[in-house]
Amino acid sequence: MGLDHLSVYLNDHSAGAVAALELMAHVRDQHSGTEAARVVARVRADVEADLQELARVIEQVGRGESPTRKAVAWMGERMMRLKMLVDDSSNGALRLYESLEAIALGLEGKLALWRALETCAANVPALQGLDYAQLIARGREQRDAIEPVRLDAARAAFC
Repeated sequence: MGLDHLSVYLNDHSAGAVAALELMAHVRDQHSGTEAARVVARVRADVEADLQELARVIEQVGRGESPTRKAVAWMGERMMRLKMLVDDSSNGALRLYESLEAIALGLEGKLALWRALETCAANVPALQGLDYAQLIARGREQRDAIEPVRLDAARAAFC
């Protein structure tokens, strides 16, 4: 049962990363030439690398990736963008803020993933061999890079 649960958890995070990459690409493209776009593009490259690490872990667990979860995450990201379009049809400050907030929350979730896997690695051979310290540090760097941009967007949207 443990590996089945782990597979579900890993696939949920993989699907979330797919949605996050889509959202980051949208922010990058819609806000081209801004600090937000530059930071999001940089963080997006790291998230792509993290997703590759996660894919390797999923393979090691041996339960496979879930295309259904990825499709649902892709649709969820589109629904979220539709919701944000209703909130701010001008693609302005509120939509940017909501996008950055969603990205920041996703990065927090990824940090939680790496910490959980690190906690279990001693007892689950499929989780061994990853450099959790590096993954956690990179996750913190990503979160720390997004935070000032998110707060700038909050000022633009609310102040």
